[in-house]
Formats: sequence, C-alpha cells, structure tokens
Amino acid sequence: MYMKEIIASLLFSVISLTMVQAQPDRWQQAAKYDMEIDFDVEAHQFRGKQKLEYTNNSPDTLDQVFYHLYFNAFQPGSMMDVRNQWLADSDRRIGNRITNLKPDEIGFQHVSSLKKDGKDVAFETVGTILEVTLADPVLPGQTVSFDMEFNAQVPVQIRRSGRDNAEGVSYSMSQWYPKMCEYDYQGWHANPYIGREFYGIWGDFDVKITIDSDYILGGTGYLQNANEIGYGYEEAGSAASNAGKEKLTWHFFAPNVHDFVWAADPDYKHITYTREDGITMHFLYQENEDTKEVWNRLPTIMDEAFDYIQQHFGKYPYEQYSFIQGGDGGMEYPMATLITGERNLGSLTGVSVHELMHSWFQMVLGTNEALYAWMDEGFTTWASNEVMNHLKKEGLLPGSKPVDNPHANTYAGYVNLTKSGVEEPLTTHADHFQTNYAYGQASYTKGSVFLNQIRYIVGEENFKKGMLRYYNTWKFKHPNTNDFIRIMEKVSGLELDWYKQYFVQTTYTIDYGIEDIDTGSDKRHTKISFSREGLMPMPVDFVVEMTNGDKEYFTIPLQIMRGSKTNDGDINYTTLSDWGWVYTEYEVELPIKIKKVKSVTIDPLGRLADIDSDNDSKKVSSKKRK
Repeated sequence: MYMKEIIASLLFSVISLTMVQAQPDRWQQAAKYDMEIDFDVEAHQFRGKQKLEYTNNSPDTLDQVFYHLYFNAFQPGSMMDVRNQWLADSDRRIGNRITNLKPDEIGFQHVSSLKKDGKDVAFETVGTILEVTLADPVLPGQTVSFDMEFNAQVPVQIRRSGRDNAEGVSYSMSQWYPKMCEYDYQGWHANPYIGREFYGIWGDFDVKITIDSDYILGGTGYLQNANEIGYGYEEAGSAASNAGKEKLTWHFFAPNVHDFVWAADPDYKHITYTREDGITMHFLYQENEDTKEVWNRLPTIMDEAFDYIQQHFGKYPYEQYSFIQGGDGGMEYPMATLITGERNLGSLTGVSVHELMHSWFQMVLGTNEALYAWMDEGFTTWASNEVMNHLKKEGLLPGSKPVDNPHANTYAGYVNLTKSGVEEPLTTHADHFQTNYAYGQASYTKGSVFLNQIRYIVGEENFKKGMLRYYNTWKFKHPNTNDFIRIMEKVSGLELDWYKQYFVQTTYTIDYGIEDIDTGSDKRHTKISFSREGLMPMPVDFVVEMTNGDKEYFTIPLQIMRGSKTNDGDINYTTLSDWGWVYTEYEVELPIKIKKVKSVTIDPLGRLADIDSDNDSKKVSSKKRK
C-alpha cells in the first residue's frame, strides 16, 4: 500500500510538471546572432556573414523557417510601393519615391548562402521574406545553427532606414540584416514589410561593423573595443584620432534584445551623461547653430524623464540608451532611437520621451505590434503625455505649463475618429487598415484612450499598481490583450472582459447623458435621471455640486463589473446600485434636498470617452430649487 502511494505521488508530480511546462503561450524562442559586415561607403553596400544560433523552445517541430529581408521593400513595384499608391491617404514620406528609385538608390538584401548545422538548405526570396525549407526539421527543445552569407545595398532614406536623410545624416541602419521571423503560440509571423510594425525574438547580438575610419557610430549594444578604434566612446569623441586609417571595426554586444540598430556619420557630435543609477545616456547629433543649444539641454531633461518613468512603469533593464539623429521622424529600437534632430526644445523633448517610452512597452514587453499596435503605440502615447506633463511641472520646458488633463487632445482625436466614418476595430491587423488615418488614430489615439479609461474604471491606485505589475509580470514574454486585462482584474478585483470586448473588438461608442434633475419621492430627496445613448456601456461617475460650493461624488458601476472602485486619487465615491448593460435608462434618488443642488456633471475628471459632452452636465433651475 505504501509503495502504491509513492508511485501515485510521483505520477501526480510528473503530470503537474508537464502541465506547467506545456502552457501553450508562455514559451519563447531564443536567438544568438553573430554578425560581421564590411561596408563600402562609396557604393552604399556591404557584405555580411551571420551565424544564428536558434533554439526552438516551442512544442512544435519546425519544417520551415523564415527571415525578414526588409531592405527589399525599397524597390519599385514592392508591396510597400504598391500599397502606398492605392491607399486613399498615402504616406507623404513615401509618395512615389520608391517607384522612382534608380538602381543605385534601391535597397536590397541578397542571401548567397545558407547552411543549417553545416549543411546547405533550400531557400527562396519572396519579396521581403526569405522562405527556408528544412530537410532536417528543428525539433522541440533543439538548438541549431544557421550560417548565412549575404550582401545588401542601403536605399536612399525613405521610411526609417536608409542613407542621406533629409537632415544629411549618412546612414540610418535599421532593419538592415536578415532577421529570423518570430514563431509563437499563433505560429509563424512572416509578414511582408509594408512600412508598419515589427515583432522579433529576444536574443544576444554580437555585431562587428567594418567601415571607413572617419565615421562615428552609435546604436544598440555596448561598444566592446573603444580603445582599439581610438575613440573615446565614454566621452565626447572625434574621428580625428583615426586619421590615416582606411577602415575600423566597431564591435558591439547587446544582450537580450529583439533587434539591433546603428547609425553612422562623420560629423556626429557625441556627448554622454551618466545617471546616478549608472545608466549612461549617449547623444549623437550633427552640431550647428540650430541644434547645439537644444541637444546640450536634452541630457538633463531626459535624466528626469528616466527617473519618472522607472518610478511609475518599472526598472530599465539595460545599462545605456542612445538618442541618435537620423531616420525620418522618430523610431524606437532596443537601447536606442533614431530621431530627426533639427527641432525646438519642446519638439525634441517630446520625440525623445516618446521613443524612450517604447523601451518599456515594446522593447521589454514586446507585444506583437502587427496584431496589437495599440498596446505599444497607444500605451506609449498615454505614458508620454504623463511624462511630458511631469517635465513641465518640474520647469524643464520653459514656456510650457502643465495641465490638469494631459490626455484631453488625445480624447478629442478619438472623438474625431468615431465621427470620420473610417474607424476600424483595434483587432484589425496593423498592415490591413484601409487608411493610414484609421491605423494611426486606432493605434496611437484609441490605444491611449483605452488605457486612460481603465484608469477611470479601476481607480488611480489600482491603476498604478496594475501598470507596474503588468511590466514586472510580462517583461520579455510578448503579452497580449487578455494578459493586460487579467492583471488589471487582479489588482482591482473587478471583471473587465466586457471592456476588452466592446472597446477592442467593436467600434461601438460611449454616450451618456443627464435627462432630468427633479424632486424625489419627497422634498428631502433629489431624483436624477440618466440615459445611455451609445452602444457601449460603461460605469458612470458623476459629481453633485451644491449651491454653497460643496461637492459630492458618486459612481454607478456596471453590473457585469461585479464590483466597483471606491476612490480615485483624492476623490472618495459613494457607490450606487448597479446599472445593467441592457437598460438604456437609470434613475437614482439621493438624500439631498433639491434646493441645495446647483448642478450634476458626468465624469468630472474627464476620463470617460463620451463622444457627445453636450448632455453630460445639467444645472438645476431656480424654479425647481424653490
């Protein structure tokens, strides 16, 4: 009998361990890149060797693998070119520029050789994707090695990547190497590149870049050989010490990142700023009369931004971050950003804050941007508004004053979207929105509103706890929408799946109004009648302002929330009876004499995305107060 119990116990332990290990959406593929490239700046081309150690941590056998070849998008007739031509509101940065590229201006990535564990494999280039067929599949738990040789041409800078951007930066090298596509619980994500979002595998990057000695480089990763190349990378450096050398090899190493960016220019001014926590910030820009002052003020401002961000959103996991002039506006990458630099202080700070904020929501959390662009861009937009308002409060942006609601313009943009007639659900794949406007407003604007309304529903303290818990729970795990909702449910004790279903999966709008304020069943009570005009239900907060200036706050929870917040920052709410979502009208009697009531206002903090505010407030007539 004793032996049977031991066997049963062991069997239970094995089954339990298997269940834990078999959770279908928590495993992560792993990659280790070793790359060497030799750059020809006269031809704007380079040859590369790549060794990729790939670990299949999935429960699936992989008979194929896929690589992104992003530079191939910058060719006449590419999917990026064609799509931009037929979009009703084509990207002005692209226009017909790809169509008109000459052979020496296009981009390309040509793979000349690919081996798996030393044996040749079959591959085919299909636009911006390399399709690889494996005779010997990659088994679950197996680590294999892919050795590749390739050559590439850097396109004229059009979208993010490229040479000779509008401000004269020589090379903005993003999406420059053949990059293994991500494989997760939904399968392969081998999306053709049309200019939208990215998704990648976390891994280690060991990168050696050989380029003419007069170029100064910056980007992802820690420089390993500053002394060898004669460049004081921890201080302001100069290419002067490299005079007489034809080429230099810059050696970078970046741990646990899902991409690698770099930029190069002979005229870069390089300054550094080391924070008290040891994080080093690098700033590389072309110095002139217009840029010198603002770029030299930026380090102190971004130091304060780092403090605020880490306090509210979690600890930055790397030892450095680089702000680099380049690209076509602002674009985020691991440990670095490319930003256009000829801006005033407010604009330069704004783009720097926004791209830095991506380090939390995209570089560390790593949501699949193609499927959930709004969980990166929208959350980043929301957080950037908060950070910028904080910097204004600290007096770091002269001439700019903080505001009570830094998200007011975002809400106005969302309301315009709902009235545009082109809104599409947030569940739409980023590449498949029918207009750039609908995509931009959904991902940046509606995504930001999504987050601020969660704040409205669960209350300030729960929201703050939830944001930190979300980051600490899901960092380096590619969370999806449900993962975020579950975190907020756990910190608040509320049921929130309804909110996800309505606001993410539909384009239903919110519109509540106050129909009437009158004497209740007796003169000691005031009766307030509310109506729901929109198709989306929400809890309703409102304030009753008295004739003497006092205010009382109330909240009407949705029945399907199975609970309610009790406070929101410094505001304590009186919780009223539930409002069932099928009912379009709601009536409450408050133990307040109507002669004491001046007005009633829905959503006094401005966090409810009500598309028609005209009926959100109502005054009591002097006749009714008699």
